[in-house]
Amino acid sequence: MQLKVYGSKSPASRDFDASAFGDKVFYRLLKDSVDMYKANQRQGTVKTKIRSEIAFSGKKPWKQKHTGRARAGDKKSPIWRKGGTTFGPRPRDYSYHMPAKQRRVALRSALCGKFGDNEVALFDASSFAAPSAKSARAVLASAGSPRRATIVLAAANESVFKSFRNFPGVEVRLAVDLCAHDVLNGGLILAESLALEAIAQRVGKTGGAA
Repeated sequence: MQLKVYGSKSPASRDFDASAFGDKVFYRLLKDSVDMYKANQRQGTVKTKIRSEIAFSGKKPWKQKHTGRARAGDKKSPIWRKGGTTFGPRPRDYSYHMPAKQRRVALRSALCGKFGDNEVALFDASSFAAPSAKSARAVLASAGSPRRATIVLAAANESVFKSFRNFPGVEVRLAVDLCAHDVLNGGLILAESLALEAIAQRVGKTGGAA
C-alpha cells in the first residue's frame, strides 16, 4: 500500500507492505489491552482511616449501663462523627499483565485497524537536526492538522521530542515502547519506516517477545 511521507521538503509517498499486521481486528482483545493499560496507570494511593488510626482517646464516654443511652466504647467508632471509616478504600496495587502473545496480537490488531482507516503515514525525521517547533508545526499542517497524532521513532531523538512536546494532543513514542493503547488513543500515526519495520518484526505472525 501507498503511505504518504511527512517531514520531507517535498511531498512524497512510499510503498509499504502491511501484510505483517494482518487483516482482522480483534475488538475484545483491544478492550482487554486498554483495560490493562489503564489499570497499570492507577496509583492506588487512596486511603481512609480506620478506627485504630483515629487520633482520639480510647476512653469510654460513659458507663455501660443505667444511663438510658446506647452503649459506646470510644469516640473512634465508625458510627460517631469524625470516627473511623468502615470498609473504606485502602492502598492497593491494581496492576496486572496480559500474556506477551496477547499484547503482541493487540498491538498488531490496533495497527491493522489504523491501516484500514488510512490513519498511518511515514515520518521523515532527517530535517530535525535541532529542535524546531516551526518544523513540527509544518509537519502537522501538511498532515491536515490532526487533533491527535503519535510520532513513532525507531530510536530516541531528542530533537524530535523537543520539537513536538508543546503541541497538545501530540505524543512521541519509541517503537519498542508502543502499545495498543498508544495506537488507539493516538489519532494519526506518523512513524519512521524503520520503526514500522521494527514493529512488524515484533508483532508480526512470526514476531518475538512483546
